[in-house]
Amino acid sequence: MRSIWTGTLGFGLVNIPVKLYSAVQDSHIDLDMLDKKDHSKIRFQRINEKTGKEVAWGNIVKAYNLNDEYVVLDDADFEAASPKKSKMIEIESFVQLEEIDDIYFESAYFVEPDKGGGKAYQLLLQTLEKTQKAGFCRFVLRSQENLAIVRPRENYLLLQRLRFGDEVRTGEELNLPTNVKINKKEVDMATKLVDEYTESFDITKYKDEYTAELMKIIKAKASGKKRPVKKMKVVHTRSTDLLDQLKASLGSGKKRVS
Repeated sequence: MRSIWTGTLGFGLVNIPVKLYSAVQDSHIDLDMLDKKDHSKIRFQRINEKTGKEVAWGNIVKAYNLNDEYVVLDDADFEAASPKKSKMIEIESFVQLEEIDDIYFESAYFVEPDKGGGKAYQLLLQTLEKTQKAGFCRFVLRSQENLAIVRPRENYLLLQRLRFGDEVRTGEELNLPTNVKINKKEVDMATKLVDEYTESFDITKYKDEYTAELMKIIKAKASGKKRPVKKMKVVHTRSTDLLDQLKASLGSGKKRVS
């Protein structure tokens, strides 16, 4: 693995040199875009809208449009906005994980101690395990400030980015049913259905079947074969009565696994 960030993780007066590594990887197939006529690859170019010429990456700068005038920013400007956070993940407080709504969670990163940080790293890891708490912090990644928590996972520390409060929408604009009445029999029957389908959650049972099937199709087409197209079969209960549909679901023995 290659680290994506190197700096210091601090709590109190204890500073731990650390590296961050992405804890997730994309399982999707990487597809190229081609011209339908001759299958030539499509190139995306950075074109100067005035000259019509391509601009090299080295000549591209970031800027903010302020009152119809661009203010150009460089790396020093981003670091000057928060020089401390550019090099340091500072734990500001400790929180209970259950107090954080799952909707705020974003990307996760492995936290690895750098040279000389082993003992302090273990101290923080064991302390968080004992107290069952997580460290709340802010840091800068790719010129952008992020909220995050540091929490123990297995035998290491995991940093998980959080969304800011104003990035999460409310459900106020949803068109939800208001005059629907659910009777006790329907609730009881639905509860039985939930109980029947309840099992211990094991994420390893679920594979990316769509990507696997797509890769089989790719390999078959490459060898000149044509894979049969699977027809989707959706079976509906004939009755439109909700209670009848629940009764038909109970004892069917069919669990949906995706």
